[in-house]
Amino acid sequence: MTKSLFSAFEKVSSKAWKQKIQVDLKGADYNDTLIWKTTEGIDVRPFYHQDEMLDTLKLQPQQWSVGQIIFVQNEKASNSKAINAIERGAETIKFIIPNKQTSALKTLENIDLNATKIQLELLFSDSEYISNLNTIASNVQVIVDPIGHLAATGNWFETTNNALVLSNQITVNTTTYQNAGASIIQQLAYGLAHLNEYFNDITYNSTELKKVYFNTAVGTNYFFEIAKLRALRSLYNTLASEYDCQAQLIINAIPTKRNKTIYDYNTNMLRTTTECMSAILGGANTVFNLPYDAIYHRDNEFGERIARNQLLILKNESYFDAVNNASDGSYYIETLTTQLAEKALTLFKDIEANGGFIAQLKEGIIQKKIKESATKEQELFDSGKITLLGTNKHPNKDDKMKDELELFPFLKTNPRKTLIIPIIEKRLAEILEQNRLKTE
Repeated sequence: MTKSLFSAFEKVSSKAWKQKIQVDLKGADYNDTLIWKTTEGIDVRPFYHQDEMLDTLKLQPQQWSVGQIIFVQNEKASNSKAINAIERGAETIKFIIPNKQTSALKTLENIDLNATKIQLELLFSDSEYISNLNTIASNVQVIVDPIGHLAATGNWFETTNNALVLSNQITVNTTTYQNAGASIIQQLAYGLAHLNEYFNDITYNSTELKKVYFNTAVGTNYFFEIAKLRALRSLYNTLASEYDCQAQLIINAIPTKRNKTIYDYNTNMLRTTTECMSAILGGANTVFNLPYDAIYHRDNEFGERIARNQLLILKNESYFDAVNNASDGSYYIETLTTQLAEKALTLFKDIEANGGFIAQLKEGIIQKKIKESATKEQELFDSGKITLLGTNKHPNKDDKMKDELELFPFLKTNPRKTLIIPIIEKRLAEILEQNRLKTE
């Protein structure tokens, strides 16, 4: 059949569609009735049309890997755990290294570094340790983010050797911003400004970079989160080109903690599934799922196995690895991507015009803006406009959690001297849950 089915029909313009909708509304106002005004300042329309697309974002196809995070308390136990996870389907392992006394060599023993991607996230900064890592395994990702540490804790690492960049890789961790309640536009702009501080580091030449890693948290706004990751790639390409940087962008994604709950905790599996789907469709390179009980249980085999299997089902049974750039051709997502990127770029330029990201952290401006965004979101949750099933809607009154808490799931206050006000992560349901625990 050589004749297209659709050639028999006349094309309908976006203007004609809107006119037809207005007729069907029978006098009701189009903007008031059908336009969704989001907290991001983006008006979502009821339909999108090809003739309104000025340009589409061209992204390189992305294959994604199934990740698992392991905190290294004991090298031998963590090594065994990693090998077991790899045998059960994990394709990328992230080891969190707490201190320089932890042996990376013992942690990586008997792991085929050519078959499995390895990330080593350091909770400290030491140039000699990092240099030794590059000698042991040159193809591992070394995650050390001094600016991210400053933002999250209020202090620099104890030893930074007066350099922000300590290897031929850069990591920008934006999960703190998301988990603290920053808007999507803020996350993008702050991540870009965060990266720009590294590019401006006078001790390093950005043209020598091999890879730039972004660690991002993915929220529950499904289509917006897909667009967020696509916008991130667009913004990265724009900034990197200004520095003649050819480094590959690698996006590590993980579900947010902000909307997770201790009551009716099985709904966390539904939340993390859709969040992982957004990450995949948005073009993440590696997806680390968050176990459904991560906020109140210690690491356990069952929770980690469920989290890993969620990703394996998406990959091997739902065929989320069969199509590259699955969101291509969606005029809605293309439009969201463009709008988020444009608004984030405007905010980024404002940050740079007023001293840059570190300067605004020191002045408390970034913290203030995130707090304002978080407060608005909290008000929407408290009023029921943001719903967390099983928590502020249809709660199970018989659900008891007081004896299930192995970890303290609420905001912890640890008074200490800091250089700046830290950016504090907090879940939406915390106050409601604390009040409910008191009445069990």
